Amino acid sequence: MKHIIAVLLENEPGALSRVVGLFSARGYNIESLTVAPTEDASLSRMTIHTSGSDDVIEQITKHLNRLIEVVKVVDLTDGAYIERELMIVKVKAVGKDRDEMMRMADIFRGRIIDVTDKSYTVELTGDQSKNDAFLSAIERGVILETVRTGVSGIGRGERILRV
Repeated sequence: MKHIIAVLLENEPGALSRVVGLFSARGYNIESLTVAPTEDASLSRMTIHTSGSDDVIEQITKHLNRLIEVVKVVDLTDGAYIERELMIVKVKAVGKDRDEMMRMADIFRGRIIDVTDKSYTVELTGDQSKNDAFLSAIERGVILETVRTGVSGIGRGERILRV
């Protein structure tokens, strides 16, 4: 089962390494990981997309809470949340494919952010399933390069990850 874990941790050297080490030492997989400073420069927010049973996620959460740098851990999938991922895809766009690629970008509410005589670069923002659907909707042969940021998530409403 998919889980998105938000971690508030001290913004110091080695903190990311210790979190990733915790996952690898126990054989847990990180499907995506995003980290950036928060409004408080001394803290960073890490969003980890992983899979596992409720028992596995509970163990991960307990282990994370034991790390000295970790201030707070929340499994966003335990309640209402919003998730987004940025994806940038460079696609072949020659001849009649140019119009088709432009149409597909419009259908998925993407933006064409770079144009050459042979390619378009399309930016899409949405949940993973939307971005996966875009990749499935276009022919595999036209995809030149794909870059994805990984999931970022935030609790809905009054649900806040703060010290």
